[in-house]
Amino acid sequence: MRAMRRLAALLGAAAMLMSAGGNAHAAAPSFSGTTTIGTHNAYEKDKYTYFAQALDSGASLLELDVYTDILGKRWRVSHSNPLGNDNNCEAAKTPAELYSKSRNQDLGSCLDNIAAWHQLHPDHRPIIFKVEMKVGFYDKGGLGPNEFDALVSSKLGDIVYKPSDLLGSTYPTLDAATRAGAWPSRDDLRGKVMFELIPGTVEMNNPFDSYWTDEEYGDHLRDLYAAGHIASAQAFPAVLGAAAGDPRTSRYDASIRPWFVFFDGDAASYVNGGYDTSWYDSGHYILIMTAAADVSPAISSTDPTDAEVAARLSLLARDHASVITSDWSAKSASVLSSVAERG
Repeated sequence: MRAMRRLAALLGAAAMLMSAGGNAHAAAPSFSGTTTIGTHNAYEKDKYTYFAQALDSGASLLELDVYTDILGKRWRVSHSNPLGNDNNCEAAKTPAELYSKSRNQDLGSCLDNIAAWHQLHPDHRPIIFKVEMKVGFYDKGGLGPNEFDALVSSKLGDIVYKPSDLLGSTYPTLDAATRAGAWPSRDDLRGKVMFELIPGTVEMNNPFDSYWTDEEYGDHLRDLYAAGHIASAQAFPAVLGAAAGDPRTSRYDASIRPWFVFFDGDAASYVNGGYDTSWYDSGHYILIMTAAADVSPAISSTDPTDAEVAARLSLLARDHASVITSDWSAKSASVLSSVAERG
C-alpha cells in the first residue's frame, strides 16, 4: 500500500511538471489581448526633461502634438504654439547625444531621438506614438500623408510596425486582418513602434475644414492599397471619440471604414456611457481610453499611488481597453510598464 501511495505521488508530481512545462511554453499574449499604460503629452518638458526619458519611462504609448509649418515645410511639436517648437525633443541623432542637447525641436528630431534610443534598447517594449495633427495635414503645401510617411520611414526604417505588416499577404483590409486575429504577440513586436494618427483640436474647430486627419489618412490607405503601394504607409488612423456601436458607420464612407482598427476616446464616456466595449475586444480592435484617472472613483491624474494605478489598469482592462492614458509621468517605469490581460 505504501509503495502504491509513493507511486501515485510520483505520478502526480510528474503530471504537475508536465503542466508547468506546458504553461511555460504557452503562446505569448497577442498585442490586442493585453492592456497597457500610456502618457498624455509626453513631449512636454514638465513631464520629462528629455524625450528620451519618456522613452525610458516604460509607458506603452507616448503622445506628440504636431502643427504644420507651411513656410518651413516641416512639422512643429507643441501643445498650443503653432508658430514655434515647445517640447523636450533634442537635436540628438546618436545615442551619445541623448540627454544633453538643445530641446524645442521639430518632429523630425523627435523621430531622431526615437531612432537613437532604439539603438540603446533594440529589444524594447512595443510603443505606440499617438500623433495629434493639431491643424491637420496640408497636402497642397507639401505636408500631407505622403510626406508624413516619407519622414517617418526615413528616420525609423524597419522598426515601424506598419499597416502592411498587419495585412501580410493574406488580408484585403485592416478590418479583415484584425477580426481574423492577425495581430502578432507582444513578444514578436519587441523593438517595434507604431504610429496612431488623430485629428487635432484646432482642425476640428475650424469651420473651413471638414476634411480631417482621420478621413484623409483613411483615404490615403485605401488608395495606396488599390495602387499596390500600401507598404509605404507608416500609420494607423484612429476613430476619435467614444460612441455606441461601430462609430465608423456614421462617420466614414463605406470605402474607408475597413481601414480603421484604432479607436480613441474618453475612458469615463466608454465606461459610464453604457457602451458595449466588448465589441472592440471581440474584434481584436485597439481601444485607447484617455483620461483614465477620471473614471469613478476618480484618482489623481498626475501622481496616484501605485496601488491606485494597478486597480485602474485592472478595471479598464476588464472594460476592454487596449491602452489607458493619463498624466502619470511621475510614476516609475515598473508601474508604467505594467501589462494586464484584456477582458
